[in-house]
Amino acid sequence: MHLRERLQSGAGPSLSFEFFPPKNEQAAAALYQTIRELEPYHPSFVSVTYGAGGSTRELTREVVLRIQHESRIPTVPHLTCVGHSREEVWSILDQYAQAGVRAVLALRGDPPRGTENYNRDADAFRHAAELVAFIREYNESGRHPDPDGFAIGVAGFPEGHPSTPNRLREMDFLKAKVDAGADYICTQLFFDNHSFLDYRERCLLAGIKVPILAGIMPVTSLSGMNRMAELSGGTCFPARLLKALKRAGSNPDAVQEVGIQYASSQCAELLDSGVAGIHFYTLNQSRATRQIYRNLGLKDSLQLLEHGEDK
Repeated sequence: MHLRERLQSGAGPSLSFEFFPPKNEQAAAALYQTIRELEPYHPSFVSVTYGAGGSTRELTREVVLRIQHESRIPTVPHLTCVGHSREEVWSILDQYAQAGVRAVLALRGDPPRGTENYNRDADAFRHAAELVAFIREYNESGRHPDPDGFAIGVAGFPEGHPSTPNRLREMDFLKAKVDAGADYICTQLFFDNHSFLDYRERCLLAGIKVPILAGIMPVTSLSGMNRMAELSGGTCFPARLLKALKRAGSNPDAVQEVGIQYASSQCAELLDSGVAGIHFYTLNQSRATRQIYRNLGLKDSLQLLEHGEDK
């Protein structure tokens, strides 16, 4: 089933995972082991990230093509505006189309690391909405073997985008992406469900009616949480989560267990609230995600346990 159709069918929430390209052979082996462990859970799709300024473009392509070739999981590569010409993006879309990829996540993207005051004048696309429109143009060209072309996803920010403090203006930008042809929204990670549910309501008020997938990343270490705080630029860490982590102290196993239990509670509430889908930021590891599946009592997870296939 095409991802666009899957998300709009009302057949129940989608469940998906995100990976990033490995930087060496050891990391690659770990990633593909993670994929093998998660494949039996039948995700709606997995996405593969793109480095700042397109720095992992080739690595992303390699991971996407390998997953397409070696598994049955629909794969969604990230694609960014930064550092690309129209011809380059068209060529990338051609490669993915011929490989059987049927969805992409269109992002503005970050400038290359170490560049200050990055000049966007050479970029063919200044905003994600322009990239979305270009992908839609590709779909309409008929070059994709699938007549439905690519499903197009875009990013959403329940707690606000760091570069757009005006939240009203931010919603205008999101509406522009949807009007340009986006089929669904995948949100940045969050730990306060109220932020997501309020965001979903504000989207409806703005006339945005495409499915919104909730981005969930369980805390697995205190150092990882600190990195999240640095990179996300505004993520709220609720007091309830911080209190539980404080009780765990410096015990890494206890910290991970707290993070998994908290994420499980988040997911249960989101599922009860009729979320269109949950997108797990896995950090290329499977344990936390598999444990969340078990905690939620999801059908496929229970079948795995009954057949003794859990690792």
